[in-house]
Amino acid sequence: MTTSPDAVVVGSGPNGLAAAVTLAAEGLSVRVYEAAPTPGGGCRTAELTLPGFVHDVCSAVHPLALASPFLRRLDLRSRGVRLLQPKIALAHPLDGGRAAALTGTVGQTAALLGSDGPAYSDLMGPPVSHWEAIVSELLSSLRRPPRHPVILGRFGLLGLRSAQGLAGARFRGEPARALFGGIAAHAMLPLTAPATSAYGLLMGMLGHAVGWPVVEGGSDRIIAALVAALVELGGEVVVDQPIGSLSELPPARATLLDVTPRQFTAMAGDRLQPSYRRRLGRFRYGAGAFKVDWALSGPVPWEAPECHRTATVHVGGTLPELVASEAAVAAGRHPERPYAIVVQPGVVDPTRAPAGQQTLWAYCHVPNGSTVDMTARIEAQIERFAPGFRDLVVGRAVRGPAVLEAENANYVGGDINGGVQDLRQTLMRPTARWNPYGTPLDGVYLCSSSTPPGGGVHGMCGHLAARSALHEVFGRRGAAQSSTADSVPAAPP
Repeated sequence: MTTSPDAVVVGSGPNGLAAAVTLAAEGLSVRVYEAAPTPGGGCRTAELTLPGFVHDVCSAVHPLALASPFLRRLDLRSRGVRLLQPKIALAHPLDGGRAAALTGTVGQTAALLGSDGPAYSDLMGPPVSHWEAIVSELLSSLRRPPRHPVILGRFGLLGLRSAQGLAGARFRGEPARALFGGIAAHAMLPLTAPATSAYGLLMGMLGHAVGWPVVEGGSDRIIAALVAALVELGGEVVVDQPIGSLSELPPARATLLDVTPRQFTAMAGDRLQPSYRRRLGRFRYGAGAFKVDWALSGPVPWEAPECHRTATVHVGGTLPELVASEAAVAAGRHPERPYAIVVQPGVVDPTRAPAGQQTLWAYCHVPNGSTVDMTARIEAQIERFAPGFRDLVVGRAVRGPAVLEAENANYVGGDINGGVQDLRQTLMRPTARWNPYGTPLDGVYLCSSSTPPGGGVHGMCGHLAARSALHEVFGRRGAAQSSTADSVPAAPP
């Protein structure tokens, strides 16, 4: 590695590493700087509770890793990453020992939904049959004309609706309504908001098309594969090296920043024009997360049998309860019965805990910057559907918004998505600019989840930002804001 590389990247989350790999694949020298002792951003794994209990620090379930054009080209499996599929993609328990479940094909799931089965097939069948085209449109820069306008148009007609409205109009029974609402609630928005249906359609579609897997041994195996790919190409990752100002970086033709607008504003200082600084200042951060990890002496005693066959359980009750929970968060309140995403990787990955024991991971949504301890409320929700759960807890680690942000500066106020992902800010993130990755500073690009296509472990924000830099800075033809990953190196034979 030369003293002054061709490109530097700040931040070693999936997007920062994707940017670095994309640049290095073009023969450029690349150096990545990471503030933490280990690379990974929100894709880390650690013993958070007790020795021998391995927990994912943030991201834990990875449908987007299997759908991402960048990561599919990289071929994680050939690089030693085992994505383990439970028998059921996800379950949504209801009172009385019942549960809705997304499993296998659309037809198999529809058969479990009784009279709502035909409506479920009509809703989910078309997007699942065109999932690759839809993913190529949604995991793009969102600034180019659609390549599949008819397919995207059909998806958009439904996706632009609120999740509450679409579920209420399409389904009559509570299981189907709750199942769709729980998936859509990954948006971290009120379920009455426009375009929240898009989250339910996209994530449900991926559940059928590629599954909702966990990584054997932990999510950090994805990061290890990305770092290995970068090193193979001659790149370098420097850890324990926080960057507070652009002036601290070595000279380079291109600088890519896996940071949110707030960090970029601080790093750039008075180099930014006042008008652009004001535009970045209008960037909106969303709801925070309150996360709890548990070490358990045994499996969670769910009442519904479906919950024992999946890694992902949406705990929140009926659709009206989900709507009330997310509306409270949006209004700055803390729900008494929060919607919580619960992950039990031990269902398919026994390496996460000592024999016979399990790790458990859960988070609920809270107002940005919240200081309220939601542990008891989350545990009460799990106990509601799994009586005796509390008796199994042998260790616990709690991370509220302040801790999440202290560990990862991109999680402003606990916002793990890099900013609100409503319709307007999804299309215009981080600002209304034709090239969403470029900045007014020559050769400086943003590549975090604050840029399109947004949050998730897919690497496409970094890959597309790097393609933009390759075109504008290094004059590589055909490298502008592509939705494909043709420049990514395939896995070694």
